[in-house]
Amino acid sequence: MRHIISILLQNEAGALTRVAGMFSTRGYNIESLSVAPTDEPTVSRLTLVTSGDDSIIHQIVSQLQKLVDVVNVDDMTRGGHFEREVALLKFRVTVKGIDALVTLVTEVDGKVLTGALASFIVALTHSEAEINRFIAQASQHAELIEVVRSGALAIGQGERVLRLTSQA
Repeated sequence: MRHIISILLQNEAGALTRVAGMFSTRGYNIESLSVAPTDEPTVSRLTLVTSGDDSIIHQIVSQLQKLVDVVNVDDMTRGGHFEREVALLKFRVTVKGIDALVTLVTEVDGKVLTGALASFIVALTHSEAEINRFIAQASQHAELIEVVRSGALAIGQGERVLRLTSQA
């Protein structure tokens, strides 16, 4: 099963390498990874997607909590959360297919960054499933020639917060 794991990580040289190394040495795969600063200048938030049954994910979370640079860990998929991914998609489209492609972009609240037929670039912010669905539908009207995706980002719903002082 797919899991989104959020990690608060000290901004220290080698911290990301230690997290990736933990996955590598145990044979776990990282499907996507995103890291960015938080409102606390000494801490970054790392969001990764991995797969495994409940016991594997429990083991991953336990091993992450043992790493010296890890401040806090939360398996976001264990509770209510919002998930989003950013995708930049480049299509080659014909005059015949452009109206259908523009309609699809509008339906998913996407943005056309450039409407050139040879390089029709779209920006989407949606769930992984919705982006995959859009790509499948759009590919019926245009040739997909390049894909850039951020990987999943997630935030807990309601009172659920991953912070320095939080008990996730």
